[in-house]
Amino acid sequence: MDSRDGASPAPLDGLADSPAAGGPATDGPAPTGPGGASGTPTVTLPADAPTVTLPADAPTVTHPATPADGTQPDRTQPDRTQPDRTQPDRTQPDGASAASSPATLATAALAGRRIGPVPPPTIYDVANAAGVSIASVSRVLNGRGNPLPETKERVLQAVAELGFIPDGAARALSARLKEVIGVVIRRPTGSGTAEGQDDGGVFQDEAESLQFPDLINRGIEVAAQHRDYNLLVSSVDVDDHDHTRRIHALARKSDGLILHDQVIDAAQLERLSRQVPIVTLAGVATPTTSNVGGDNGKGMRDLAFHLVRQHGYQTIAYLGGHPDSPDNLARHAALRAAVQDAGGTLVDGPEWQGDYCAAGGARVIGRLLAAKSQLPRVIACANDQTALGVVYTLMQHGLDVPGDVAVTGFDDIPMARHLRPQLTTVRQPIQEIGATAFEVLYSMISNAEPAQRDVMLPTRLIPRESCGCPPDPATPTWRLG
Repeated sequence: MDSRDGASPAPLDGLADSPAAGGPATDGPAPTGPGGASGTPTVTLPADAPTVTLPADAPTVTHPATPADGTQPDRTQPDRTQPDRTQPDRTQPDGASAASSPATLATAALAGRRIGPVPPPTIYDVANAAGVSIASVSRVLNGRGNPLPETKERVLQAVAELGFIPDGAARALSARLKEVIGVVIRRPTGSGTAEGQDDGGVFQDEAESLQFPDLINRGIEVAAQHRDYNLLVSSVDVDDHDHTRRIHALARKSDGLILHDQVIDAAQLERLSRQVPIVTLAGVATPTTSNVGGDNGKGMRDLAFHLVRQHGYQTIAYLGGHPDSPDNLARHAALRAAVQDAGGTLVDGPEWQGDYCAAGGARVIGRLLAAKSQLPRVIACANDQTALGVVYTLMQHGLDVPGDVAVTGFDDIPMARHLRPQLTTVRQPIQEIGATAFEVLYSMISNAEPAQRDVMLPTRLIPRESCGCPPDPATPTWRLG
């Protein structure tokens, strides 16, 4: 019965003997209920009740016809042989019979859909993009079987383009961390011998002595040990077409990545950072990455003021690092603006392009001297290692530093203070950069959001002998020439 009906229905004749009650059916008039002469209770729904539309192929519910003897079929219980498609009791709480209606089920289905960021790519996406089977993708990624070279190339290309990390689904479903972070450094590409001069191969082993990246990695390592984390370090040559695949492979084994310099382009960085936390050490933070670095702008402004205003030098050349390095670009722009503001002239151009290596600096100076080009009064180098090659080559050609040409660097690696002449440079806290990068990454791994996305550590001008300042008598030195 409908519990909202005001009066109780009249007793139904023969109920005690009806089939529903376990007794025989009795003859007699049809029972009369409160809803009308037919005996079926009337259910009145509110005007704003939702309409339930059944599909066209829904089964039809029928009731038995009136027997020939004039008796009515028993309607005191629903016909359990057919689906019950009567209106639900509106007085029941949510989640009762109304939950099974098509309209409610459709709403529940909509509510169950994921609304939000696009989920990371899956192995199915890779298979579709490569035009191969899932089994083929699995064989290529796991190094099993002997896939065709063409198949392998298509799968790896799809993985790189989609930014697919095979265990990304497991990472999302499990809170268990690997307690490992990956660190990617940019491998030097210098030849080791400066073109146009015979230096006896003095820089041929430079690629094995990274110095600045090693100091940063030491800072990362010390901070990681305090958190019981380990490091996986990989180096890439950005001219190597396969380096992005190796970075993705490192990401699979790590809880997060720290990237030195410009090891992948912006589009690849954006895709990868949506699947694993990333901190860069050169550039600027993005909506999905964090960045840690030294204050390039202040360091170069202080250097320009010192050279132009305090020493009176009017022509300053900038010998750059990697052309696409964010640090190189920032230092170049800051020096140009500061030199012009101080009343000096900046010399730059393709002939002054180095690569952050001593061999690269020596090569640039060797070419200029071979062409009998006039050198500027100061050569400001993108980093200390470049300055090392510049000072060496100038002295090999009989030029005095700083008497004929002053030279400066950037970073203040330990070597800079022990040279003769001692190297004027801009000091940045190298190991602290590494340690801070780890702490930022750790906060991203633990809390999803770092306390700061763009961390800039202070730099400081260190004036020494190579720009014309007096040497520091407390520091032991040795000559390059």
